[in-house]
Amino acid sequence: QVQLAESGGGLVQPGGSLRLSCAASINVFSIRTMAWYRRAPGKERELVAGITSGGRTNYADSVKGRFTISRDNGKNTVYLQMSSLKPEDTAVYYCKVTMWTLNDYWGQGTQVTVSS
Repeated sequence: QVQLAESGGGLVQPGGSLRLSCAASINVFSIRTMAWYRRAPGKERELVAGITSGGRTNYADSVKGRFTISRDNGKNTVYLQMSSLKPEDTAVYYCKVTMWTLNDYWGQGTQVTVSS
């Protein structure tokens, strides 16, 4: 069973920055892709950003140029650096990993609130 420990959420003013972290309980070389999703109040969960084992990244149009996903294989961790935050970025953010076996595992979620 893969366990994911997320951290870094909180309350930030519009225009501010936050960095989310997601530490996996296994070696990241067992992981095919790592990604961040979010669910805003009253909305469906959506993909925010993903990164493959080879380092290829993809982003939702709404966060391009503001968010950066990265992974530290030595720490079995994926990060989401969020800048120029907007109130519409308010959501619960979830980390997801997809194994080479195609099994998916989710983190427990971390709340990000952007408000003045």
